[in-house]
Amino acid sequence: MRIDVKNSVLAENQKSADALREMFAKNDILVLNIMSSPGAGKTSLLVKTIQELSKEYRIGVIEGDLATTLDADRIRAVGAQTVQLNTGGGCHLDARMVEKANEHLDMDVLDILFIENVGNLVCPSGYDLGQNHKIVVLSVPEGNDKIPKYPHMFRRTELVLLNKIDLLPYLDFNTEQAAQDLSLLNPSSAILPLSAKTGEGFDAWIRWIKEKRDAICRP
Repeated sequence: MRIDVKNSVLAENQKSADALREMFAKNDILVLNIMSSPGAGKTSLLVKTIQELSKEYRIGVIEGDLATTLDADRIRAVGAQTVQLNTGGGCHLDARMVEKANEHLDMDVLDILFIENVGNLVCPSGYDLGQNHKIVVLSVPEGNDKIPKYPHMFRRTELVLLNKIDLLPYLDFNTEQAAQDLSLLNPSSAILPLSAKTGEGFDAWIRWIKEKRDAICRP
């Protein structure tokens, strides 16, 4: 008898993810799964995003890392409910980990939940976490090859945030090529250029979040 372990694991994950999605919907919580390679700037982006949104929305964050609470400490410092998930070597978060993290969040007072996944452009793409939307952060210093080299990640995202655009004058990154590569892999996705450092492009990002939040709250 042959047992496909990968399919079995993903099937179990999907059951948990579907239950999470139902719970999030019941509570009108917008859930965004943020993925990227290490160093792309997910945490800096989240810090600024929370600062921009916190006057209007109650925000929670699940932080995924192999070790330490460094990123969770940064997020907690700007006032968001935060739970650190240390995978101890695991390359991604899964739905059961999110279930465990939820036990430490007050869901009754959340409007938006960000899940900062483990820095990795491979494993996180295949795991549903019950989110409304998957987002990939790509940074200018990573270069133009990431989209074609990691097709599974970019085929499964609804939005690519091109971070660190303040470095465009100093690095050889072709934004038109990146948009073309993404369009070939995933015509329904889009690239939104921004800088977590300078705030350039953040108005469009905040507007996108608000539109998605409004959409789940419509009767």
